[in-house]
Amino acid sequence: MEGEKKQVTVPLLLAVSVAVIGSIQFGYNTGVINAPEKIIRQFHNETWKARTAEFITDNLSTTLWSFSVAIFSVGGMIGSFSVGVFVNRFGRRNSMLIVNVLAVIGGSLMGFSKLAASFEMLIVGRLTIGLFCGLSTGLVPMYIGEISPTSLRGAFGTLHQLGVVIGILIAQVFGLEFILGSQSLWPVLLGLTIIPAVIQSIALPFCPESPRFLLINKNQEEAATEILKKLRGTDDVQQDLQEMKDESLKMMQEKKVTIPELFRSPSYRQPIIIAIVLQLSQQLSGINAVFYYSTNIFEAAGVKEPIYATIGAGVVNTVFTVVSLFLVERAGRRTLHLVGLAGMAFCAVLMTIALTLTSQIPSMSYLSIIAIFGFVAFFEVGPGPIPWFIVAELFSQGPRPAAMAVAGCSNWTSNFIIGLGFPYVQVLCGDYVFIIFVVFLALFFVFTFFRVPETRGRTFDDISKGFAGGNSQGAGSPAPEGVVTLPPSSPTEKVPMVQLNTEEAPNAPLSNV
Repeated sequence: MEGEKKQVTVPLLLAVSVAVIGSIQFGYNTGVINAPEKIIRQFHNETWKARTAEFITDNLSTTLWSFSVAIFSVGGMIGSFSVGVFVNRFGRRNSMLIVNVLAVIGGSLMGFSKLAASFEMLIVGRLTIGLFCGLSTGLVPMYIGEISPTSLRGAFGTLHQLGVVIGILIAQVFGLEFILGSQSLWPVLLGLTIIPAVIQSIALPFCPESPRFLLINKNQEEAATEILKKLRGTDDVQQDLQEMKDESLKMMQEKKVTIPELFRSPSYRQPIIIAIVLQLSQQLSGINAVFYYSTNIFEAAGVKEPIYATIGAGVVNTVFTVVSLFLVERAGRRTLHLVGLAGMAFCAVLMTIALTLTSQIPSMSYLSIIAIFGFVAFFEVGPGPIPWFIVAELFSQGPRPAAMAVAGCSNWTSNFIIGLGFPYVQVLCGDYVFIIFVVFLALFFVFTFFRVPETRGRTFDDISKGFAGGNSQGAGSPAPEGVVTLPPSSPTEKVPMVQLNTEEAPNAPLSNV
């Protein structure tokens, strides 16, 4: 079919690429604060002494540093919870354009904090850039999911996570002392986030608004049709339009979906619980503990140049996100998530063995490197990219903004808890700290196996119908093969939400990536 042959078009690639700049921003600002830690602490000390003629106490120095790091996640929580307000009022593309103002303000505050001799500016800048990143983690996956054809939705959805890991890698490289991580250039390192914000602001007006938003939310069928023709590279977009119209009709029959309604309604309760648990599986897997403290972990394992080992982990991170990009439409979301969780648990056990035995067997430091690289690789196979875009797949147009807000807030909250609590847990548990994450990973594996449906090759409406109490084929038809379907059940039944079968879904396209 012509429509299927021309699904990847220049306008589609341009729109996705420009949107992913927001993902790169998120990754960059997540990783950028780690490298210049000692220099920023010294800046705190010098500023405090200039004001009070006394050196800062160790406790206050630790508090200021922890606050400078953690306030980013607080901003992310607030921003992610505000996604629905922006997308429903301004649209998907325009919202991404507007929130870049926050990136410019945050970058400017951080960049000029040393010149102004104000660590308060640094903290407020981190809060502001956190607000921007929290909004971006909801806006980018939503926009990409709504403009992508069904058969490419998973592959393009993975690009959000690819942008995040590229941003982290850029921050790690630029944070090297001989590049921007020096005494004089660290404000430039933090303020550099302004440049991609300006680039995205210039490029976004050349990208289309989400056709789903125009048709379903604004009832602008002609505008949506023209955009779809450009995005798909064909005049035959009736199938896409009909799917949107069906979803619009369903949305008109429903009352407006609020965040409390997601938990009260049996139709939404199951998918929102899945969305939250998948986000928790990403953060409570231990990945941020590895990223935040990888340098210290490598040092403890006896690695002589830990900063380069950390950058090596960032490279592995990026490479396996690309691998996931090609696998997600072949193996499916659920399968990759299960493989990723199991692999991470195995590597966490190896990491524990390496940390425990390094003092007696120095060569165990090499096992530590292998374990961390493997941990990161398995994370990017499943738990890294999949929770972000599967949330958009589990909900129809009406509840999607509220669901993205709840899922994003869950992610940022758990991120904040790990970042703040891991150092204390590490002191308490010592070399056995990653056993805690093994337990979490095992629990998330069981939940995913029994509760998470496969969404590969299925339309938004088909997936949401499954949660509403029936499947797209009707209650009496045989279950399709090759995909996990959602059997009709009441919310009180103690039965798994999913069944494993082996045929293609009825709405699956004829070709995959």
